[in-house]
Amino acid sequence: MRALWRTTLLLALAVPAAAQSRPTLTLAQALDIAKQNNPSYLQSVTGRTRAAAALRSAYGQLLPSADASFGASYREGRPQFFGGVAFGATSDIVSSSWNLQASAQLSLRTIEAIRRANASMDAAEADVENALYQLRNGVTAQFLLALQTQARAALQDTLVVQQRLQLELAQARAGVGSATSLDVKRAEVGLGTQQVAALRARNTAAVAKLQLFGQLGVPMPDDVQLVADLPVTAPTSSVADLLAMAKQANPALRALQARERVAEAGVRSARGEYTPSLSFSASVGGVAQQQQDVSISIAQQQRSVENSRASCFTTDSLRVGAGMPSISATCNAIAWTPAQEQAIRDANDKFPFGFTRNPYTLSMGISLPIFDGFGREQRVQEATASRADARYNVRRQELAMTADVTSARVTLQAAFEAVELQSRNAATAREALQLAEERYRVGANTFVDLTTARAEYERAETDRIDAVYEFHRAFAALEAAVGRTLR
Repeated sequence: MRALWRTTLLLALAVPAAAQSRPTLTLAQALDIAKQNNPSYLQSVTGRTRAAAALRSAYGQLLPSADASFGASYREGRPQFFGGVAFGATSDIVSSSWNLQASAQLSLRTIEAIRRANASMDAAEADVENALYQLRNGVTAQFLLALQTQARAALQDTLVVQQRLQLELAQARAGVGSATSLDVKRAEVGLGTQQVAALRARNTAAVAKLQLFGQLGVPMPDDVQLVADLPVTAPTSSVADLLAMAKQANPALRALQARERVAEAGVRSARGEYTPSLSFSASVGGVAQQQQDVSISIAQQQRSVENSRASCFTTDSLRVGAGMPSISATCNAIAWTPAQEQAIRDANDKFPFGFTRNPYTLSMGISLPIFDGFGREQRVQEATASRADARYNVRRQELAMTADVTSARVTLQAAFEAVELQSRNAATAREALQLAEERYRVGANTFVDLTTARAEYERAETDRIDAVYEFHRAFAALEAAVGRTLR
């Protein structure tokens, strides 16, 4: 709906307020509408978006990657046995933890990947330009065809009017006895035949116009008229000048040249797999936990302290019996205090965000690829073959472009001369028809002579219209071969 509204508005703006009410469409407007709505062209634009994302990703490989995590866990208060020894707390434990890790890797492959991504971005831009170039060629060709069918339909409508006048003339002459009823019947048949031809011409013009708007990518507004200011002028540029312009401007050639640069970057990237790479990493984290029944832990700690105190006094007795100094003061210092109990309770209350930081780690390494089952060799050979194919494609396009430009220039010259000849023929046929009408009016010609003159005029005028639009098509083909506008 937005595309239809935009197209209708554009067509409406093309008509002045005081001019006729029929909306008009010029070739420049048609190209602008197609650029905004043609699905094939818009699809090529999405390819440029993907290439831009790949380029950002390639540059992003120079930056370290970072990961952050946060988690929580629950452990049942039941000891585990390893080698017959019990480990673990007898109280249920809930815990939380966090971790932050960063790593980076640098190698020649990373640099070559950036170069390749840049080349791919340039190629995507060239593909968009080439798609616009192809769209312009297609729309221009269809626009010229629609104009040609529109001109043919207008000619047929004019011939219908002329045939009706001839019928009226035949009827007038038959009324005064200067013509037979056979002339009237022939004029009636001629009028009917001409009306059928006009009907078919209008249908052909309507179909061509519908196909044009199909290429534009929008619905066709009602009663739209195609207009164009396309002069027929003698070509002035030489083949050498056109070839020089084509080598600089032809979008198809530039797109293939960009793909050749991508292939060249692919070869360098594949060879970069033989080079070493540096890696760096760092991580830090923390943990917090809470025992669901802290009294069990306090009791365990208290029993451990008392056992240590009893063991100390036993050792002290043995020392005294062996004549060694007493350490009773040290043993008396081993005692369970309320401060220790409070410290355990305070530590237990840090869950879930009172983390105790773990030691951070830093690491650096270098890796040198040695052998991977000839995988690198295969990739290098494939990249080299792709580069060769890209070069062949460029060479083939250069040869085709040279042939296309040369033949288009020759065809344009011949089309221009044909227009001049057909214009003279049409003017002569028009004069002959006027003379035949005057002679028939005064009775100097038969109706058959008038019909023959009218048929010759129709054929000559049709050939003139075809020659004019063959010239414009030849000019468009030359512009397509060169890759730029020449007017």
